[in-house]
Amino acid sequence: MSWQTELQSCMSPTSVQTANPPDVGEIAPSSSRLTLPAQDGKPLVLTFLRHCGCPFAEKTFLNMRSAASRHKHVIHFVAVSHSDRASTDQWLASLPQSSENSHVAVIVDDEREIYAQWGLGVSSFWHVLNPWSLFSVYMLGRQDGIYNRPTKSGTRWQTSGSFAVDGKGKVAWSKPSASADEVPDFEDVLNSLGT
Repeated sequence: MSWQTELQSCMSPTSVQTANPPDVGEIAPSSSRLTLPAQDGKPLVLTFLRHCGCPFAEKTFLNMRSAASRHKHVIHFVAVSHSDRASTDQWLASLPQSSENSHVAVIVDDEREIYAQWGLGVSSFWHVLNPWSLFSVYMLGRQDGIYNRPTKSGTRWQTSGSFAVDGKGKVAWSKPSASADEVPDFEDVLNSLGT
C-alpha cells in the first residue's frame, strides 16, 4: 500500500452504464460470470462489497460468512468485489479466521460490470461522507475492532448492496445500500428465502 493507492481510491471512477436495481419478484440479472438460477436449484444470497479495506465491507463479509457457515448446504453465498484479484485475495487472507472464507464464493468484478447489471453505480459525496457514516466508522472500530485497512485497488465511491435470489431465479430480497455504512441484516435476507 502507498499513499498513491489510497489517494487513487478517493478519485471518482469512470462511469459505467447502470441498470435499475431489480425489484422483488423480478427475474434476477444473469451473466456468464454469475449464472442464475443456479443449476442445482438452490437459492442464492448475493452481496456487492465496497472496496477491499473498507470497514463496512469487512463487517458485511464477516456477517455473510457467518450466515453461510450455518446454511452452506442449502443456499449459495456469493460476494462480489470490485477490487482487483490480488487485492481481494490479500484482503480476504487478512480477515479474522480467514480459513472460514471458503463458505462464500467470491467473484472479482474489477470492471464493475456485474455491479452495473444489478443497479449499483457510483455514489454521491453524501452517500460516503455524511456525518452518520463517519460516526459509524468510529463506532465499528470501537465496538467490533474493525478499522480501515489499506486500500490497494477499488474505489470508495462504488455503491454496495445485497440481494436474495430464489431457486427459480427470481429476486426475493433487494437492498441497494442507501449509504456507505449500511450493513445488511442477513437474517432478513434468509427469511426472504423461507429459511
